[in-house]
This record gives sequence, structure tokens and C-alpha cells, in this order.
Amino acid sequence: MRKGLLVILVLTLAAALFLGGCGDNGNNTNDGTDAAQDLVIAIGAEPENLDPITMMSSPAATISEHMAETLIYLDVDGTLQPQLATSWEPSEDDMYWDLTLREGVEFHDGAPFNAEAVKINLDRFMEHAPFAFLLGEVSEVEVVEEYLVRIHLERPFAPIASHLSHSFIAMQSPDSLEKLAEGDFVEGPVGTGPFVYDGWERGQQIKMVRNDNYWGDAPQLETVTFRFIPEEGSRVVALESGEVHAIMAVPPSEIARLQGVDGIDVVEETSVRVIYLGFNQDLELFEDVRVRQALNYAIDKESIVNTIFQGVGSPSTSPIVPAIFGYTEVGPYEYDVEKARDLLAEAGYEDGFEIELYHPTGRYPQDAAVAEAVQAMLAEVGVEAELKTLEWGTYLDTVITEPENAQHDIFMLGWGTMTLDADYGLYALFHSSQFPPSNNVSYYVNDEVDALLDEARVTADRAEREAMYEEAIQTIWEDAPWIFLYDEGQVNAVRSNVQGLIHHPLENLSAWDAWIE
Repeated sequence: MRKGLLVILVLTLAAALFLGGCGDNGNNTNDGTDAAQDLVIAIGAEPENLDPITMMSSPAATISEHMAETLIYLDVDGTLQPQLATSWEPSEDDMYWDLTLREGVEFHDGAPFNAEAVKINLDRFMEHAPFAFLLGEVSEVEVVEEYLVRIHLERPFAPIASHLSHSFIAMQSPDSLEKLAEGDFVEGPVGTGPFVYDGWERGQQIKMVRNDNYWGDAPQLETVTFRFIPEEGSRVVALESGEVHAIMAVPPSEIARLQGVDGIDVVEETSVRVIYLGFNQDLELFEDVRVRQALNYAIDKESIVNTIFQGVGSPSTSPIVPAIFGYTEVGPYEYDVEKARDLLAEAGYEDGFEIELYHPTGRYPQDAAVAEAVQAMLAEVGVEAELKTLEWGTYLDTVITEPENAQHDIFMLGWGTMTLDADYGLYALFHSSQFPPSNNVSYYVNDEVDALLDEARVTADRAEREAMYEEAIQTIWEDAPWIFLYDEGQVNAVRSNVQGLIHHPLENLSAWDAWIE
């Protein structure tokens, strides 16, 4: 297939680069006749949407990538590989990029994939998507030839190629987009991928079927179904009973036991995701940096990692994980209850205060348990946190909102730097231009950080960019717009007769090269 890899990926949390092993799926001799090729994967959270201009999460990305493809693919080893674009080259002055497109590709509805289709998709994304910052320096998308598109820039844009690999910038059939009524969104992607959308049972599952006209090697699987099972224990039961073939986010308490179960393989991978609690800095309470720092010292991240996650993951030392270009180690905030109390007293809150802490359930591993642990730790410094628990889709709509509409005092979210570049991990979350509907949900504003992030994304020299990100990260850490919790680990489980699943560091479970023995 176009990824061409069957990967067993071994990553360490301290690694700065991903290491992958690969083999050619075409070499296996299984013809799929010995078992029904209908794969079922259980995940915790239902996607909020599958339209590139509304998607906000990795559950949406991991499902949509099977149906709608990007121009460039970020491989498990961190390299950029051809997908719908076969090559990409900058001009001498870095003011535009030429992308040569793959010929002979059709969308699922028969519409041709070409430069015009790319322009329609990129223009739509830039005009409407919350993640439009990914193409923030793009001034124009030009159709040069049928299979040559030129992306013009306002200024040289260092991470443009990495950004074009993002799952949210996937290509949809222009014909299908044209049929949408005003205000409507794509429900089922009409892409070029190896699987075709076959229906969405809300609250239950999304199903897709094999694309026999796929431009690459057609999948061996006939169908792939992503089933939504929010409760972690229920996902484990579904795996052991054979109801599903694979699950994401194995609860830590079940890892050791499942490792001893015949017919089940536990797969541990790192992740590029940080989990954090954001402060609503539009509130007077959290305008004081001493309060924000105090609550960082009040949380025992080491205990959360070692008890709730049994050592899977690590306390955050930066707003981005070590594997990301531009990472600088500045933490962690050590657990220090006395220091937390002293800072609160200095800020005038020696008797504490009451807040509401919003968190999802079923989205992140052990998210509810983490929220409860945080609640107990905050109580030790006089902060009474009332937990507000919401289902993922409702949660996103509630939390990612303009300051004047915000209900939350503190909220839990995670962020995976899906391009492996600090621009994506910092700009979207800490630049003042990125208030909702984008992702600066803390409403954080620092003019110095803005200037550093603006300059870093248009600087070609990697060493200069690293220096800018180091300064920005140090400032963000001291400003403490978040309670920096932990860098997430990934633990999935798969029935042993399933071969070829790719467990990607981006937290995608990719089935295009998979088959069932």
C-alpha cells in the first residue's frame, strides 16, 4: 500500500527520534481465505466530526485517515513520505512550494484527484478550519498544471511540509463538498483512501469497506469498524471475548494480566501527547501567576504516573514531549505542598477558594481517575474543586469556546504534536491569535511569546528556531497557563491473529496493511 510498511515500533520516552522496523506487506502469503477479513477496533471516544474543517481530536484523525488521505505522510520513524503528492520543493527564496501530485488517482465518488481538487480543499481549510494556523503563512494556492500545485507564502514558513502531513488537511472530493448545503459539514469522508465510508451509528460505531479501486495495493481487510466503548474495563472484556480485535488505551491495572493471556498481544508505545489542566485566565482568580504556580506545586505528578498509570508515561518537563523538534526541558514543577500554600497566601488566598474543574470521560486513559486525584490534592492546599464530567463531543463544545461564554475555571485536555515540530505544539496553544474556535483555551496572552513564535515559524535555520523555542518554553513554563501534568504513554492490545496493524506515535491505530490470520 502507499505507506508500504508493516511496523513493529519500539520507542523510548527519552528518544528524540522514532525508530521503526518495516517490511513489505506484499511479501506475506496470507490470502485472507482462512478468516473473515472484518476487523473491529474499540476506542474510548466517539469523534466529534469527520470534516477537516471541524475535526479537533485524534479519534477523528485515526478514523478519517483510512478514508481521506493527505498530500504528505508522516511515517512512524518521523520522516515525511510521498502520499498524494509525490514530491515537494521550495523555491530558491522559500516564498512558494511546488507539489507534484500523484496521477491516476480518483476519489471514492469517481471525481479526479488533481491540482484543482487540492486548491479547493486547501482554500476551504484555510477559510473555515479551527486548525487553519497550520497554513497560516499561505497567501495563495495556485493551479499550475493538472498535477502541479504551487503554494505561495506571505513569508518563508519552516514547518509547511510537516503541516501538510496533518490528518486534518486530508483531501475530500470537490464534488461531494459542492453538494453540501450551506452550514452543513461532511459526515462521511469522500476521499481517496483504501477504505470507503459505510455508515455511522451515532454512539455505537463507524464502519468502512474496502476500496477495490484504490490507487495503491488494495487492503486485505474487507471491512474496518471503529466501535465506541468509553469504559476501559468494557473494552478489555470486548477484546477477551472476541467481540473486537483490538483496543486502544488499555487500563494500567490490566496490562500485566493481559500480557499473560494467550491469544492477546499488549503493545506499548510512546506518544507525542501531553496532558494538562488549563486555567481560564479570563478569570480574575487566575490572572495572578502565583495562583497558577501554586496549583502546579500542589499536584504530585510523579504519584499520578506511578499509581494511576503504574509507570506508563512521565511527569511533564515542558509543554511538548522530548521527541519534538524544539523541545527544551524546564520542569517538572516539583510536588511541594508548603510552597503551594505560601504562594496562595501571598496572592491573598490563604483560606483557599472554590473552583469547577471540567474533564472528559473515555477520551484519555484514566481521565476520570486523574481528575479525582487532582481534586484530592488540591483540597490539601485549601482549593475545593467541583468536578464537571462530560462526554467527549459535548465536552469539546463546552470547553473550546470564547472567553465570554466560558463555563470552566480549570479544564483537562491533551495535545499531541502531530507534526513533530514545536510550531504545532506551541503556536496553537499559546499564541494570542489562537483563542477559540482554535485551541488557546487558557486565553493566554504574552507579547514576548507571540513574537518568538511568530519569528520561529518563518526562520529557516534550525539552530535559530531551537533557540527561539527554548526562550518561549521557559517563559510559558514560568507563566504557568497550565497545570503541566504528564506526557502520555500508549498501551494498546490486539488479538494475536491480527497482523500488520500500525501503532503510530501520533496515537493512530492504522489498519490499511492489516489482515486476520
